[in-house]
Amino acid sequence: MTGAPPAGRDPSGPDDRRHLAPTRWSTLAAWAVVGLVIGRLWHPVAERVTGTAPTLTLLQGLVLYFVAAILGGTAWLTWRAVHVRRERLEPQQAVNRLVLARACALVGALVAGGYAGYAVSWVGSEAELAGDRVLMSAVAALGGVATAAAAVLLERACRVRSSDDAP
Repeated sequence: MTGAPPAGRDPSGPDDRRHLAPTRWSTLAAWAVVGLVIGRLWHPVAERVTGTAPTLTLLQGLVLYFVAAILGGTAWLTWRAVHVRRERLEPQQAVNRLVLARACALVGALVAGGYAGYAVSWVGSEAELAGDRVLMSAVAALGGVATAAAAVLLERACRVRSSDDAP
């Protein structure tokens, strides 16, 4: 198959336009649930394999907040350029931002779920560093949520009106 359009259809016509749908909240929720399961299992598996569960520092959470800040800043600049000043982004630049946003939204949801699951695995534990692990995991989970949210904002900022919607 050569990918030719069906007979009688113009390949550049309006019927052949494809639109990329925004990331659905259900997709992000599914990634977060997968992360939650993995994070919940990480504690017992790590203890069986290495004899100790990983400890967390504030650095993991701060890195996620830093990524969220960069994505949020990029979203704001993109929104202002595209929707306020009505500038056109270069096609490659728009695609790069969109791909970055989609990837960061999915990974942010996965990481948020993973850290939340790891925190849940320590709730009620009598281990010496259980409270610290819960706290640091919660901070990192919120950083993952911030990353995913900023990425969704960037993805929405990349959207442009179609020619059909123009007044």
